Amino acid sequence: MSGLAAWGALTVLASHHPVGNLTPQAWFVGAALASGAALLPDLDHPESTVSSTFGSVTLALSSVLNAISHGVYRISRTKRDPNRDGGHRGLTHTLVFAVLAAVVTTAVVQTSKSWALPILMFFFCGLAVRGLMHEWSPKHDAVWIAVTSLALTIACLKWTDQSATTAATCGVAVGIGCIAHYLGDAITEQGCPMLWPVPIAWRTWYPVAPPKIFRMRTGGKVELVLLAPVLTVVAIWLSAIALQRAGALPMLNGVRLIPWT
Repeated sequence: MSGLAAWGALTVLASHHPVGNLTPQAWFVGAALASGAALLPDLDHPESTVSSTFGSVTLALSSVLNAISHGVYRISRTKRDPNRDGGHRGLTHTLVFAVLAAVVTTAVVQTSKSWALPILMFFFCGLAVRGLMHEWSPKHDAVWIAVTSLALTIACLKWTDQSATTAATCGVAVGIGCIAHYLGDAITEQGCPMLWPVPIAWRTWYPVAPPKIFRMRTGGKVELVLLAPVLTVVAIWLSAIALQRAGALPMLNGVRLIPWT
C-alpha cells in the first residue's frame, strides 16, 4: 500500500511532468511495479515474507542479496557502526539501490518491451500479492502466488497498450516504490540507513529515523490498527485523483477530490 500511495502522490503532484500525464493503462502498470517494488528491499533477508514469494528462486536471490549487502556493510562501515552479522537493512535499503533499481529497470524495458515488461510485471505483482496476502497465503505457497501473479500480469497486459508505457515510467515506478519502503522503515524502532554512504555522526550506515517517541514497532498495533488503514485510504484517494485526471473515472467528473483546490 505504501508503494501505491507513493506512486499516486508522485503522479498527482507531477502534473506538469510526463509522469503526471500518463494514460490510465500506463498508470496501472506503474502502480503494479511501485506496489511490488515497495517489498523489493526486504529481499535482502532470507527470512522475510517476500523472500519466499516464488519459492527457491526468490530464496536463492535473497541469499545472494544478503551476502552482497553484508559484504558492502563490512567494507564500508566505520568504527562507530555496529559490528553486526547479516545484510538486512543494508545495501538494498539505501537510495543508491533505489536509483540502481530504477536505472536497471529502465534499461531492461528499453531492451525489449515485448518480453521484459511482462517478466517485470509478473515479478513485481508477485511481491505485491505476497505482501498484501501473507496472512491468507501460507509462507511457502509459491505456486499460488505464481498463478495469481500470472493472472494479474496477463489481465493488465491484455488491457494495456504497451507502446504507451515508457521505459522511464517503469524505472521511476520501481524507484519510488523502494523509497516508500525506506520511509516506512525509517519510522520503525531500527530506522533505515537510506542515506548511505553519506557520513552522519561519523557513521556511514546511520539509521535515519524521527525521535523515538514517533517510532513504532514493526508489525505492532500502531502499524496494524492505525497506520495500515490510514495508508490504505490515502492510497485509494490519491489513485482516484490520478485516474480522474487521466480520464479513467468519468463517474467522478465534477467531484472535487482535493477539497482545498
